[in-house]
Amino acid sequence: MDILTLSRIQFGATIAFHYIYPPLSIGLGIMLVLMEGAWLKTGNAIYHQMARFWTKVFALTFAIGVATGIVMEFEFGTNWATYSRFVGDVFGSALAAEGIFAFFLESGFLAVLLFGWDKVGRKVHFFSTCMVALGAHFSALWIIVANSWMQTPAGYKLVEHNGVMRAEITDFWKLVFNPSTVDRLCHTVSGAWCTGAFLVVSVSAWYLLKGKHVEFTRKSLKLGLIVALVASLLQAVTGHTSAQSVAKNQPAKLAAFEGLYQTCSNAPLVLAGYVDEKNQKVVGIEVPGLLSFLAHNDFHAEVTGLDKFKPEDRPPVTPSFLFFHGMVGIGFTLIAVAALGFLYFRKGTLHQRRWLLWLLVFSVLGPQIANQLGWFAAEVGRQPWLVYGLMRTPEGLSAAVKANVVLTSLIMFTFIYFLLFAVFIYLLNDKIQHGPHEDDLIPSGKLALPTKN
Repeated sequence: MDILTLSRIQFGATIAFHYIYPPLSIGLGIMLVLMEGAWLKTGNAIYHQMARFWTKVFALTFAIGVATGIVMEFEFGTNWATYSRFVGDVFGSALAAEGIFAFFLESGFLAVLLFGWDKVGRKVHFFSTCMVALGAHFSALWIIVANSWMQTPAGYKLVEHNGVMRAEITDFWKLVFNPSTVDRLCHTVSGAWCTGAFLVVSVSAWYLLKGKHVEFTRKSLKLGLIVALVASLLQAVTGHTSAQSVAKNQPAKLAAFEGLYQTCSNAPLVLAGYVDEKNQKVVGIEVPGLLSFLAHNDFHAEVTGLDKFKPEDRPPVTPSFLFFHGMVGIGFTLIAVAALGFLYFRKGTLHQRRWLLWLLVFSVLGPQIANQLGWFAAEVGRQPWLVYGLMRTPEGLSAAVKANVVLTSLIMFTFIYFLLFAVFIYLLNDKIQHGPHEDDLIPSGKLALPTKN
């Protein structure tokens, strides 16, 4: 393979593996805040037990996420040095803000969250939990700011230094709130909430199937299903606004998502099908006018097709189409699963429906797959641009790195990441098998519940 293909595979693989963990950290952070908040409000020791159990899972996720994220920073300077020079001023600000306002906030209070249960007061510990969750969200904010700028650049000017073009910031807040930041942030964060909630639902459903930790399972499952349902509905809403942003700012990407080769009004939305690239059409089930309505709130609005772009400026259609429709399909399936689980839970008959409990157990995979497909769709749909309209992907490659070096490092990274993932699954399974500790039902030390006479 050539250096471009290998470098793209390597960067895509490392990010895809890393992206398993940040959504879990963000989602579990919210769950911990809700669990510990419920404990403070009700005094019910079950919520204390829930918070302590899921804190251990959060710590494992955070550790693996940090370890896998470091590699990407080095790849910016090795495989993509030309790109790094071009966006250094822009990314330097965003990533510095991520380090200062997010990582240090999250990691600083993490010690109190993990080790302060019996050493600080309840309110102080709850505050630390909130700060860790806030830090995880801040981290998502600044990473998405940087990535969104690649999709919809704003607040910059092009300056030449020693014959090399660079993008330099002219307005920091225009950079931060570029045209796609808010929509993409909301969609990504709601996806992370889904990821954390469905992990809680999955483990709780498994305990229910095995008849373990009954009271813990009941409350954990209830909270998980509520958050999962709300978050999955938010995913649909934020996905709609994100698609409208794409229609406005990256029409070629939307056309690739829907396999729309010809610009037309009353544009159809494809519910299911495949792309016939040879004949430049989609074969499948379509709803006339629905794409026009979803993109522009008008059934008769014109939607830009791929015919408005030169062939060299068009994204890969089939992968974009499949990634996008796979993400949407999983998203609506998760809404149905969460709604069905919550309905039967409210009726008190969920334990009688083992088929649904097994579906809830495996539902943990849904958000993870949807997150990956959504990211693939966003990045593949941006092609052939590395920075939309400013730098093409081949132009960002390093001049010094050779294909054999990238291939060697790719093999090494794959092996190491496979081992890391195996360790993660082993430790996660070990924590789930052991389950919550009964001692956590009776908090001790300064966190002890007030006694009643």
